[in-house]
Amino acid sequence: MTQQLHFERHLLGGSERPLRLAFIVDPLDRLKAWKDSSVALMRAAQSHGHDVYAVEAPTLGWRKPEADHPGGTFGEAIHLHLRPDDHDWYRETQREWLPLKAFDAVLMRKDPPVDSEYLAASALLERAEADGVRVFNRPRALRDHAAKLAILEFPQFIPSTKVSRDLGRLQQFIDEQRDVIVKPLDSNSGSRIFRLHRNDPNRNVILETLTGNGRHTVMAQQYLQAIAQGDKRILLIAGKAVPWCLARIPKAGETRGNLSAGGTGVVQELTPGERHIADALGPLLLKRGLLLVGLDLIGERLTGINVTSPTGMVEIRQQSGFDAAGATITAIEHACAVS
Repeated sequence: MTQQLHFERHLLGGSERPLRLAFIVDPLDRLKAWKDSSVALMRAAQSHGHDVYAVEAPTLGWRKPEADHPGGTFGEAIHLHLRPDDHDWYRETQREWLPLKAFDAVLMRKDPPVDSEYLAASALLERAEADGVRVFNRPRALRDHAAKLAILEFPQFIPSTKVSRDLGRLQQFIDEQRDVIVKPLDSNSGSRIFRLHRNDPNRNVILETLTGNGRHTVMAQQYLQAIAQGDKRILLIAGKAVPWCLARIPKAGETRGNLSAGGTGVVQELTPGERHIADALGPLLLKRGLLLVGLDLIGERLTGINVTSPTGMVEIRQQSGFDAAGATITAIEHACAVS
C-alpha cells in the first residue's frame, strides 16, 4: 500500500456526489500557480469532480434577512476551470453574487497578515457557519490560533521563549540565552525577524524599533542551531500528519529559512520526534475545527502553528509524490458526507 493510500484510509466514506466548493482567496492575479497551495487545492478539487469557485476576500459581505432578500453572508463567486499551465492556470466561466449557503463547503485560504480585514472576513464566515455553512478551517478557531502565541499552549514542545513589550525583561532574556530570535507577533514570511547576540551593539535600537519603544508585544526565542538543517513545515490533514515535511533551509549568511527570504525547500520524511509532536497536536487541533494546519519545527522544537493558509503542498508533491492537496479534498469530502 502506498503512503497516499495508507494516509487516506481513515477518510473512507467521503462524498460520492460532486460538491460546490468555494475558496476564499486573495485576488486571483496575486496567486502564483507554480507554488501556491490554494491553487493546488483548487486543482485537486476539480480532479475529484467538484465545481470550484473562487471568492476573492474583499468581496465578502453580509445583509440582514428581510422579506424580499434571504440575507446572510455573500460574495462574488467566480466559477473556475483549472488548467495545468502555471502561467495561464484558469478560465473564468461565470461570475455572480451568491450567498455562501449556495456551497457545500467553504475553504478559507486568505493569506496573512491577520489584520482588521482578515478578522472581519472571519467574522462574516462565522455568520455563514451559524447559517449552516461548512467552513474549513472554522472561523473561531482561525482567530484563536492565528497569532504566534498559539504555541504557548504547548510549552513542552517549544524552545525557551519570552513574550513581552517590556524592554528590560527582553534585555534580561537576551542576557540569559546569549543568542536569540526576536519577532513581532504579526510578522509573516520571515519579515522583521532579527537574530540578536548578547554582545550585539545594535540590540537596544532593534528592540526599541520592534516594540515601538515598549508599545508593541514581541516574541523572543532561544536561537536554535538546528536551523542549519531547515525550518520544517509539517502539514496536518484531519488531525493526521503528512509523512513528508518541507525543510526550508536558509541560504548562506541568513538565519531565516523562509522561501521568500531565499531559503531552499527540501522535502524530507518526518523524524520520530517530529511525528511525536504532530501526533500530540493533530487530534486536539482537529477537534477545535482546524482541518488543515501547518506546524513549524526547528530541531524538533515547535516554533509556529499556521492555520490561516498553510503552504508546502506543491513542493511536497513534486519531490515525494505525496498529494497533500488531494488528501485535503478527500478529508473535506468525508466531512461533508458525515455532517
